[in-house]
Amino acid sequence: MSMDVCTHAFDCVDHNKLWKILQEMGIPDHLICLLRNLYAGQEATVRTGHGTTDWFQIGEGVRQGCILSPCLFNLNAEYIKRNAGLEEAQAGIKIAGRNINNLRYADDTTLMAESEEELKSLLMKVKDESEKVGLKLNIQKTKIMASGPITSWEIDGETVETVSDFIFGGSKNTADGDCSHEIKRRLLLEIKL
Repeated sequence: MSMDVCTHAFDCVDHNKLWKILQEMGIPDHLICLLRNLYAGQEATVRTGHGTTDWFQIGEGVRQGCILSPCLFNLNAEYIKRNAGLEEAQAGIKIAGRNINNLRYADDTTLMAESEEELKSLLMKVKDESEKVGLKLNIQKTKIMASGPITSWEIDGETVETVSDFIFGGSKNTADGDCSHEIKRRLLLEIKL
């Protein structure tokens, strides 16, 4: 299963919740204070073809283009993963003797399980913990890929799309596990360059 936690995840991070998360994650108080000062009193205005809007306070989101932003978002994502109990969950797939049930890159998360029930359980735990910190699962960008038959899923009244392949971390993953599709795709990308 591939999922996006939030439509514009980096814009959805609640500052006050982030400071509490950083504290719970063991980040020293003086560094949290530095970050709070960096984010304090942020204001913005929007320029359109008709002029500019009034200035408004920014209380959510990490700074676009700031080298700290991916780190702050990743700490937020790690907090969600820990509170969802993914480390302790028995659900997942065995790779080299280790149980792997999630892969993450920025706001993209892939959940893995041996059964549909385990996968749904993982997803609901991540969804619940994400909502506690102000992030909402983007059902339109959430996809299910299974190596066998799977029933249709609905979450909050929306159907989760079932796919035969998806791209994660720049690589095409297929339900049949055949990597020849990915090799061909990469060769075609090289030809286009």
